[in-house]
Amino acid sequence: MRVAIVTESFLPKVNGVTNSVLRVLETIKQNEFEAIVIAPTSESEKHLGFNVYTANSISVLQFPVAMPGPSISKVLEDFAPDVIHVAAPFLLGAQAISWGQRNYVPTVAVYQTDVAGYLERYNLAFAKPAMERVLYSIHQNATLNLAPTKIAADYLKSLGLGGVRIWGRGVDLDLFNTENANHEDSIAFKKRHAPNGERLIGFVGRLAAEKQVGRMAELFGLEGVRFVVIGDGPERQKLEAAFSGHPVSFTGTMTGLDLARAYAALDVFVHFGTEETFGQTIQEAQASGVPVIAPNVGGPSQLIESGKTGLLVNPDRPLGYREAVSYLLNDDSVLREISKLAVQSVQGRSWSSNNARLVSYYQEASLSLRASRAEQIELA
Repeated sequence: MRVAIVTESFLPKVNGVTNSVLRVLETIKQNEFEAIVIAPTSESEKHLGFNVYTANSISVLQFPVAMPGPSISKVLEDFAPDVIHVAAPFLLGAQAISWGQRNYVPTVAVYQTDVAGYLERYNLAFAKPAMERVLYSIHQNATLNLAPTKIAADYLKSLGLGGVRIWGRGVDLDLFNTENANHEDSIAFKKRHAPNGERLIGFVGRLAAEKQVGRMAELFGLEGVRFVVIGDGPERQKLEAAFSGHPVSFTGTMTGLDLARAYAALDVFVHFGTEETFGQTIQEAQASGVPVIAPNVGGPSQLIESGKTGLLVNPDRPLGYREAVSYLLNDDSVLREISKLAVQSVQGRSWSSNNARLVSYYQEASLSLRASRAEQIELA
């Protein structure tokens, strides 16, 4: 199989879209498929031996937005893919989907970003209907549309889209696991950020407005608690200023084993974003045996069974997060039980099993387009 990966985000940018694309490329490599990557940015001309082509891009809110052009069509034409995987399609993805439609190549469009929801976060709610029309116009031409959760799938269907399937995200269970808790690096991380044996509450993710990390301030003043913010982004300077004078550490971006051992050093993981279509860091925390507190909306509500594998909070409830943190920290037996059940909840979500489903969707898209094409020929 020849797979063209067209993504709106790639290295060196690290976010949910990039991470899932990297995992898809690992699966393609393991299956000995051929692939190319088309993206707005890249660290090199190859990744895992696959050619990476960069499109012209402009910066919007410090994020590179790829611009379509004839060179993209030429790359696709020369590669002659059997299927086009389009990650979080926008301008670049829309061109790839249109190219696939014209050339009878199946396209699988992966819905990953709640752009319409982000507009409200950035005080642009008036533009939401227009953005939803854009979203529909892009996805309607894809052979299959993949949503990360049932809630996201229902949303796409509510826009009038068909061919919607659910494809979530895997978690690296070899990297994120409870064994890290006893590693010297985890112990050192805990000692560095909670030097007097305090409980350590942490957030991991991109520091952008939609993540709502500023709500961590609602937890300040809890006795015997310190906080750590792992990640970077446009909001970091603002957050550091707002949190000045409080027991909060900022580590910057962490990856690989460093990140896994940082997770394992936490007592509680908090997630505040209400526009998440999934919530990959929630799964990573769960796999690490760290109880998670998150809003009872969107992706988080699909990953957590409240009271068992974590706690879900009404984000509009005053002091809701504070009450949830206090509940966990005041009862070690509850903390241990949620930790145990959280680990169990992700055991079937490895990237290999998750992406095996993706490959089956590639095959379904090919069969679907072939049947549609045969029907068109017969009618003609």
